[in-house]
Amino acid sequence: MSVLNKAKDYVENLFKDKLSSVYFYHNFIHTTYAVNKAEEIISHSEVSEADREKILLALWFHDVGFTDCNAEGHEKKGVEIVTEFLLRENASREYIDEVSKLILSTEKYHQPQNFLEQIMKDADFSHFASPFYNDSAEALRKEWELTGGMCFSNDEWNVMNVDFLKNKHRYFTDYAKENWEPLKLKNVKKLEKKIDKEDKPKKENSDSKKDKDPKSDRSVDTLFRVTLNNHTRLSDIADSKANILLSVNAIIISVCLSVLVPKLDTPKNAHLIIPTFFLLISSVMTIIFAILSTKPNVTKTTFTNQDIEDRKVNLLFFGNFHQMKFDHYLSSMHDLIKDRDYIYDSMVKDLYFLGKVLDRKYKLLSITYTIFMAGIISSVLAFAYAFLSL
Repeated sequence: MSVLNKAKDYVENLFKDKLSSVYFYHNFIHTTYAVNKAEEIISHSEVSEADREKILLALWFHDVGFTDCNAEGHEKKGVEIVTEFLLRENASREYIDEVSKLILSTEKYHQPQNFLEQIMKDADFSHFASPFYNDSAEALRKEWELTGGMCFSNDEWNVMNVDFLKNKHRYFTDYAKENWEPLKLKNVKKLEKKIDKEDKPKKENSDSKKDKDPKSDRSVDTLFRVTLNNHTRLSDIADSKANILLSVNAIIISVCLSVLVPKLDTPKNAHLIIPTFFLLISSVMTIIFAILSTKPNVTKTTFTNQDIEDRKVNLLFFGNFHQMKFDHYLSSMHDLIKDRDYIYDSMVKDLYFLGKVLDRKYKLLSITYTIFMAGIISSVLAFAYAFLSL
C-alpha cells in the first residue's frame, strides 16, 4: 500500500475516533475535497511525482490538529501528528520537514513562498469557488458558534464573507485564477444580493410579527442542510467508485472474450483455461455487486388519510406520495408546512433512511472491492502457475 493510501486511511480513522461532532466544516469531507482539488491543479501543472506526494500528504494532515485542540494552532499540532506518522513509515528528516512546511503554509494569512505552497493555499480555499459554497460557509458558521461562541446575524455573516472573499483572499496558481476565480466572484455576487435583501426596511409592525408563525431555529436548519448535503456527497462518491469498477471489469471481460477465449480451443493453450475462468468469474461477480450497490431501492408504501393525520407518512419522499391525487397531496403539504415539528420529523426520516441506503451502498462496495482484489490476485497467480508448469 502506498504512503498516500496509508495516510488517507490513517486520517479517516483519526477523524472518526477523535474528532468532535461539532466540527461541521473541518472534517474528513473537507479534507478529501481539498485533496481532490489539489489533484485537479497538479494535473494541469508541471509537478513532479515526488512533489505531488508531498502536497497530497500535507493536505491529508493539514486539519488533523482539530482532533486534539481548538482552531488556534491546529497546523502545528498537525505537524506533530504527521511527523509521528512519517517516522513510522521510515521517512527521512528532510522529507518530514518539507511536508511540515507545506502544512504550516495553510495558516490563514500565510503568504506562499513557492509553487507547492501556492497549490496548498488554493486547494484549502477551493470551496470558495464551489457551487456548495453557501453550505460550506454555513457549516463553518455553525462550527464557530459551537466551538468559540462566535455568533453572527445573517447580515454580519454575509458582510464578513464578502469582505474576506473580495479583499483578503486571492488564488495564486494560474489554473485557479483562470478556472476558480470567476466561480468565486459568482458566489460573491450571490452574497451581495443576500445583503441587499437583508438591508431592505421591514414594513411589518410589532403586532404583525406576533401573528406570524414562530421561525425555525437557524442552527437546526443548518444541521439538516449540512448533514443531508454530506450524505448526498457520500452517495455520489460511492456511485462514482462503483462506476469505475464497472468500466474496468467490462474492459477486462471484453478483452478476455476477444483475445483469450478464442485461443482456448487449441490443445497448446489448455493451461490457460483455469486462469481465464478465474479472471472472467471475478470480473462478472465484481460487476454484479457494483450494479447492486448502485441499484435504486425505492420503497413503495400505501397509506390512509388517518396515517397522514397521525404523521406516519413522509410527504417529502416521492416513494410515499407518488400514488396520491394532486389535490390530496396539496392539502397534505399545506398541513405539513403549518406544523414545524411535522417538517422536522419528515426531514429526520429522510436523513435516517438516506443513511440506511448509504450503509447498504458502502457494504456492497466493500464486498465489490474485495472480490475484485481477490479475483485479480488469484488470476495473476493462476496465470503464473500455468506458465511455470509448462
